[in-house]
Amino acid sequence: MKRRHLLLSGAAAVAAFPSFAQPQRVIRLIVPYAPGGPLDITARVLADRVKDTLGTVIIENKPGAGGNIGSDMIAKATPDGTTIGIAAVATHAINPWLFSKMPFDPAKDFTAITQMVRVPNVLVMNAEAAERLKINSLADLIRYAKANPGKLNYGSGGNGSAGHLAGEMFKRDAGIFAVHIPFNGGNPAQLALLSGQVDFNFDNLATAAPNIRAGKLKAMAVTTLQPSPNLPGVPPVADTLKGFAIDTWWGLVAPAGTPADAVQRLNQAFVAALQSPETKTRFAGLMAEPVPTTPEQFAAFMKAELARYEKIVKASGAKVD
Repeated sequence: MKRRHLLLSGAAAVAAFPSFAQPQRVIRLIVPYAPGGPLDITARVLADRVKDTLGTVIIENKPGAGGNIGSDMIAKATPDGTTIGIAAVATHAINPWLFSKMPFDPAKDFTAITQMVRVPNVLVMNAEAAERLKINSLADLIRYAKANPGKLNYGSGGNGSAGHLAGEMFKRDAGIFAVHIPFNGGNPAQLALLSGQVDFNFDNLATAAPNIRAGKLKAMAVTTLQPSPNLPGVPPVADTLKGFAIDTWWGLVAPAGTPADAVQRLNQAFVAALQSPETKTRFAGLMAEPVPTTPEQFAAFMKAELARYEKIVKASGAKVD
């Protein structure tokens, strides 16, 4: 009788503390880009912040094909809540219109968890070139380009990259012409700008900020509709070209079919991490603004961005393949 009582007491204790009876499974967080970049760093910050609520989150970097390889791995993973990954503006809004064949459907193969961040892009010039050409503002740049058609060029991380699309939007809206020079990635494009090989770039603020602070690059305008608190005194392009907006974002997704309760659990943990003062401080160093959302809000946002970039990519004429 005493033994039966002890067994019942043990069962009650297990029921009261299910986490001991059912150990948390390790979660894979797939980053479809190489280690060390802003997406990778923010993913690692959040993985550390959620370990007390979700358990161990292991980062797996799966770069290649503009992010498509890693994104495809997320889409084809077992939808049980143990594999999640990062969806970015490139993988879920630009690439579907840039590549003639995609290994996944961004609208059907994923379940949104939460948006993570928004990072402004910034139009930057080589500081020496800006001084030599007496270009001190966006309006000056447009006036110079109109007076000297074809003399300016701009660099980007490649055909169809965010920098390329921003440059083509800028040319169209400003009514100017500048030669596009694509490079094999954002870092070579920035090095070309710093060395004076190109005149201006649309760069990610997180990447451009150190050289802006060092005085090597001159920030002319940010590409968000509102000024960036991380770059005080620099106006939006939209102040000169009404409605101009193109920024960088990324967030968390799971494979389609992931149970709703698992998605909700993941959302609650990551939203809490995004709202913590420590996360905001870490992200501020990357010029990244935390944007916690509900799964429904992030799903609607990605759907709208996919539709918006269809027009932008097609107008640019960019294609990969």
